[in-house]
Amino acid sequence: MKAGLSLLILFVAVLLAVVGGASLYTVGETEQIVVTQFGKPVGEPVLEAGLHFKMPFIQKVMRFDKRLLPWDGPTSPMPTRDKVYIEVNTFARWRISDPLLFLQKLRDERGALSRLNDILGSETRNVIARHDFIEAVRTTKDRTVAREAGVGATVADARIGVLPPIRKGRGVLEKEIFDLARGKVTGFGIELMDVRFKRINYNPSVSQTIYQRMISERTQIAERYKSEGAGEAAKILGQRERDLQTIESEAYRKVQEIEGAADAKATEIYARAYNATPEARELFSFLKSMETLKKSLSADTRLVLSTDSDLLRYLKAPERRPDDSALSDDPLQRLPSLLELKR
Repeated sequence: MKAGLSLLILFVAVLLAVVGGASLYTVGETEQIVVTQFGKPVGEPVLEAGLHFKMPFIQKVMRFDKRLLPWDGPTSPMPTRDKVYIEVNTFARWRISDPLLFLQKLRDERGALSRLNDILGSETRNVIARHDFIEAVRTTKDRTVAREAGVGATVADARIGVLPPIRKGRGVLEKEIFDLARGKVTGFGIELMDVRFKRINYNPSVSQTIYQRMISERTQIAERYKSEGAGEAAKILGQRERDLQTIESEAYRKVQEIEGAADAKATEIYARAYNATPEARELFSFLKSMETLKKSLSADTRLVLSTDSDLLRYLKAPERRPDDSALSDDPLQRLPSLLELKR
């Protein structure tokens, strides 16, 4: 009798433990619960953490996360308004705002991620297609391209290395995607928190063409700098030549002035010496004649002179007269005295 009572008490205790375990459930701080009965939601979602009750065995607990959840979209090729094919990779953050509606529409997070792929991918494609490529890659519309120090704007800047005007920028495009997608995901019990571009690349089919265009543009800029440098070098060389010519002409003028002054001084000295005495005039005539002969004659020169030539009278044989023993009229006879006068 006692053994049967003990078994009954043990059975009742086990039954109560099983029923109690099936009737009680806990809700964590990061969880929100929807209770279902035969697959259909029952009552309101349970949002408060703690211990809660449900009907055992026929009701089940569906747990959903309260925290922000990640969405990392696939990389998708798409064209921009200016016909540049790019590959865009976006990411977003979202949370389950209405667990009951979320359960009814999507069942679980896998279904939510699939729906986000469709909505965010479609809105990203639409926004990218309505704007130029530069709008998607620039963060702000008021940022300007830095120029090298000392390089001014030239006519070539209108064609090379100058970006088209930016009216919105990447931040505005991200906000457009966010605003368009937020209203659509609300009907699924989802609250979209943020959308961002993760990566934007050129499409592989056009990457090589883009790279060649970039190389060509950089080459044009380099050639422009080289031509500007060559122009500056030519300008400097021209200025140098002008300065050299100015210096040389000024030096030549001074040389001519000095030589002219020297010649004038020498002429003055010659004139003063020539007019000093008859012997000095004779010596001057003799020296000038000898200098002229020295410059005019060489070893194989044949010279024909008339009998009354001034040069010939110093070369012909002298005629001695009896009465000119003291001082002959012939300069050759008077040469020793003339040379002595010179000394």
